[in-house]
Amino acid sequence: MRQRIVIIEDEADIVEMIRYNFRKAGFEVDSFGRGREGLEALRRNPPDLLLLDIMLPDEDGLSICRQLRAEDRLKELPVVFLTARGEEIDRIVGLEIGADDYVVKPFSPRELVARVKAILRRQARGAEKGEVVEIRGLRLDARTQDVSVRGSAVELSTLEFKLLHFLASRPRQIFSRERLLDEVWGRDCSVTPRTVDVHIRRLREKIEARPEEPEYIGTVRGAGYRMLADAPEDV
Repeated sequence: MRQRIVIIEDEADIVEMIRYNFRKAGFEVDSFGRGREGLEALRRNPPDLLLLDIMLPDEDGLSICRQLRAEDRLKELPVVFLTARGEEIDRIVGLEIGADDYVVKPFSPRELVARVKAILRRQARGAEKGEVVEIRGLRLDARTQDVSVRGSAVELSTLEFKLLHFLASRPRQIFSRERLLDEVWGRDCSVTPRTVDVHIRRLREKIEARPEEPEYIGTVRGAGYRMLADAPEDV
């Protein structure tokens, strides 16, 4: 079965360019020119991935992404933002609310197809693992993306879960910010090492009893981050 992509974009020329290149690459493609119309279509029939413009005539893409991440059926749907806004703060905001990638217009259609394929491959590998990771009361289930700390459920975005699961699956190993970008966001994702710091801070706020004295995610000065397998250490 061919994988299906949905585009929510109001510029007809861009839609046709994306449609042509993704169909050529073997995908099914549906498109919508307005945010609310596209959101209702996603709820009726979720695709494998969403290409979402931020600047839409009725409802902006950031709002749509937030709604997707709040719905059980759509919270794991991969989302790639398409936008003319390329400032670093815009990328960080988009990734913080749960987007998987961020592509600035004008862009290469071949690069966009490559990025989408990379995201779908990473998602497939994560689903295949299907393991449960437990570290001192922290429990992650890769099959459902459920997370709990000492029995209390914790809500994470898809990217937050990927980052935490990557670290928790490799306790004590130290990973640089660049390595985490490669492994979690993908080599072709146009984000900066600062993005890793932002996500680590948000994870600590959600899973640590005292974020300023973390017992799970340790900072190794000058090197990066690691998951603490035992009691917190002086790192």
